Order: sequence, then structure tokens, then C-alpha cells
Amino acid sequence: MIRVEGIHKSFGEHHVLKGIDFTFETGKTNLIIGKSGAGKTVLLKLLVGLLQPSEGKIWYDDVCFNDLNKKELQKLRMDVGMLFQGNALFDSMTIEENIRFPLDMFSGKTMKEKKERVNYCLSRVEMEGINNKFPSEISGGMQKRVGIARAIVLNPKYLFVDEPNSGLDPKTAITIDDLISDITKEFNITTVINTHDMNSVMEIGENICLLHMGKLAWQGNKDEVLESENEMLSDFIFASPFLKRLRNFAAKS
Repeated sequence: MIRVEGIHKSFGEHHVLKGIDFTFETGKTNLIIGKSGAGKTVLLKLLVGLLQPSEGKIWYDDVCFNDLNKKELQKLRMDVGMLFQGNALFDSMTIEENIRFPLDMFSGKTMKEKKERVNYCLSRVEMEGINNKFPSEISGGMQKRVGIARAIVLNPKYLFVDEPNSGLDPKTAITIDDLISDITKEFNITTVINTHDMNSVMEIGENICLLHMGKLAWQGNKDEVLESENEMLSDFIFASPFLKRLRNFAAKS
């Protein structure tokens, strides 16, 4: 579980986040959604420590993230996995070296143990046998799977995912969503996903945080989305003309 209490973030006179209170639950896919400029990315950066809040507290289970010293922060980061929007794979490294990188940095495992862990993670994302390939030799969807394998190689308690379906075709995007959801449940991870993909919201949105102009505008799950009368949620969901026409058609039926 990750809990934010009264989180504010300002950049000079620009007040981006304005008192966010929300709990990201363990074993569930927690989604941060909202229009561009709503504060989604800033909130995600605060959660992982890339930014510091102007006010408020962030709790990782019973540990106050804000109060950790450098050594304690490094220890906590052993429990954190990240899947970046652009995958952030090293072009000059093989797939195996990319996945092994966190193990080289943070673990004391032998090379044999590292290789076994890499192979397990590759098998978990159904990518066996590509250890010696380079990122440029595989597709974007396959690179995303490799990114997931690297994100879970340290067996994290917390997983942060930034726009996982960016640049993917709809079929591959569904596969990635399902994989993230399955891994979240299998390892009982607190997974936080920053997304604008409505398919993700409706398929795997178990705990959703809607931001609007820096404030928490709505919270709920995928089953409550279409029944909600929240105007800001409705504006976000039915932003496209096609979906607006579909909603109007459904209302008349």
C-alpha cells in the first residue's frame, strides 16, 4: 500500500497539485488518470522520489517516505520496480544484460543466480530464448515485455508504470495490460499506472484516481466508471466525438 496525505506541489507560483489524499492498494492495479496538465506525471514523480512535495506526506505501508535518509531510501528502492514510457532499454546491452542490470546494481547474487532470475523473468513475460538479442532486433511490444521483465527482476513490492500502451497497437496494448494485471495479483504488488488509455481504465482499473486541475476529482473502479454522474469523469471518458455519439445513442436506446 502507498498512501498520500495532503500532497501539494508547486513550481514557483504554479500550484500543480492541491491537497491530494489517496490510497494505492496492494494487489490491485491503481490507475492515475486525467487530461494533460492535470498533474498525473508530477504525482507519479513524487511517488517515486524524483520530486519532493511542497506539503504533505507519502507513506509506503507504515514507512514515511519523506523522512527517509539516503541509506534508508536506497534500501526501499530495492523494493521498487519501474516500467518507463519509452522502455528505457540500453541499446548497447543485450536483452539479458538489460534485465540483469538492477541485479548487478543492487543485489549480491552470483552470476549463475542472476542468469536464473533473468531466465525466470523472461519466461514470465513469455519471451524465452531472446537473451542475446539487442533491443533494436525486437518489436516495440516485445521491448515493453522486456521492460516488464526488468521491472520485476528484483521481485518488487511496488511497481510504477508510465503510459504502458504508448505507441502500441490495440491488440498488443491489451496483452500488456493483462500481463501487468496478472503480475500484480501473482506477486501481490502495489502497482501504480499513469495512463490516458481508456481501454486500460475499463479493463484493469481496479482503483482509479482521477485528477483535474491538480485536485482529486473522482475515485472508484472500472465498474463504477460508466455509472458515475461526475461531470469531470464524464468529460474525460467521453472526450472523443465518437464516444460522445456512442453515449448519446446508448442513452436513447
